[in-house]
Amino acid sequence: MQLTRSMRSALAVGAAAAVLCAGTGAATAAAPVHPAAAPIGHPAAPAPATAHSPNGPLRPLAALSAERLATGDLVAAAKWGTDSPIDDPAREQEVLNTVADQARRLGGDPGVTVRVFRDQIEANKDVQRGLHRRWDADPGQAPTERPDLQEVRKEINRVNGALVRALAGSARARSAPSCAARLAAAAVRVRQERHLDGLHTAALARSLRSVCAGS
Repeated sequence: MQLTRSMRSALAVGAAAAVLCAGTGAATAAAPVHPAAAPIGHPAAPAPATAHSPNGPLRPLAALSAERLATGDLVAAAKWGTDSPIDDPAREQEVLNTVADQARRLGGDPGVTVRVFRDQIEANKDVQRGLHRRWDADPGQAPTERPDLQEVRKEINRVNGALVRALAGSARARSAPSCAARLAAAAVRVRQERHLDGLHTAALARSLRSVCAGS
């Protein structure tokens, strides 16, 4: 399923605006944070968005998706230089089963939740693959420390739970005709706040593509 045209356009406009505003400093701003030096809960991350944010209940979905994507850097570092594959079907199915159960308990839609989390998982793997390609091309950027993957997964599980709750509480906003435009605006704001580079911006767009009903 393709990204909605409005989300692609909004993210592209946001990225272009950031480059124009940054001028010659754009390349520095887009440089990745070294995974080993960026602990879970990076201090540069903005305060959690709430339903009272400008884009209502859609803003937390964008913010939590970006937070989940940040764990992709840590997973990539944990797997770098090991035989651990990026694709992990057993772990992925475990996540999908868990979030479906959580959605049922919260009165959410398990099918929608699973569909959104499939995109979340693929986006996270896009980040991992992109970082591994980057480190292959420039070993000097590669992490020098390996995070504990089990600890990283605890953080992923925490964000997953928050994202399931945000999905369950945003059914009306996600089915509104304005969903795509509002979600795109929220994603652009989150991208700006977190200073996402091109890799993470594209992954954020992918992570959100099934959030709006009919997308």
